[in-house]
Amino acid sequence: MSTAVDYRQVSAKYYDEAYATKEDLQDLEFYVDLAKANGGSVLELACGTGRILLPIARQGISIHGVDNSLPMLDVLQDKLRQELKDVRELVSTSHGDIRSFRSNREYPLVIIPFRPLQHMYTVEDQVAALQTAAFHLEAGGTLVFDVFYPRFDSLRSKVGEEFLELEWTPKSDRSKVIRRYLRKESVDKINQNFTATFIFRTYQGEKLVQEETESLRMSYYTYPHLRALFLLTGLEIVEEYGSFERTPLDNEAQQMIFVLKRSN
Repeated sequence: MSTAVDYRQVSAKYYDEAYATKEDLQDLEFYVDLAKANGGSVLELACGTGRILLPIARQGISIHGVDNSLPMLDVLQDKLRQELKDVRELVSTSHGDIRSFRSNREYPLVIIPFRPLQHMYTVEDQVAALQTAAFHLEAGGTLVFDVFYPRFDSLRSKVGEEFLELEWTPKSDRSKVIRRYLRKESVDKINQNFTATFIFRTYQGEKLVQEETESLRMSYYTYPHLRALFLLTGLEIVEEYGSFERTPLDNEAQQMIFVLKRSN
């Protein structure tokens, strides 16, 4: 197996505040509604800091989260300590790799929100991650995940250029501003992935007081590629969407969102 990305301390400590500013991030309501409609317990693979996990638990739904990043899970545990006892009791977590994680539980709903499958860089790893999800589905259970719809003109352009992605004021110090930049380093058209660097710059007024970097690598998928993965892992499509508003998966789509079940 190749080594999947492990979000280290830099991304973990900034993750929640950074993505709270991302106006086009519309997946939370979709996954919470899905969990409520499901009515049973949930397994979230690659749960991170609990951005999706905790709102589901606050709905009175039992949820188990798995992640390979200890810094991310540490942030989640810190957040859990601030939750009501009733919420804390609904949450359990495991430190594990979604390619190889196995438990003795099955779930009516397994979710992989916000593109963790794009941190699987080989067909073998992609199959292994989907097999993990399928393994934990109870009879008639549902797997739901999303990846971005690739824009090939954008993916292959502006290599080496740096641009501002996100900006926020940290709650711990309102006198500072943190800006996250992205610099694309390379594009591998054969293996369908790209590498980049996140640059976190902290400013006090106009003065740069800290700069931190972290590497990023992401795969991208075509629709036929995903269909082939589903065949390899014994999954079949129940529904598919091009956005979290459940619009069609067509040439206008920004996302590829799949609702799947085991085909055997």
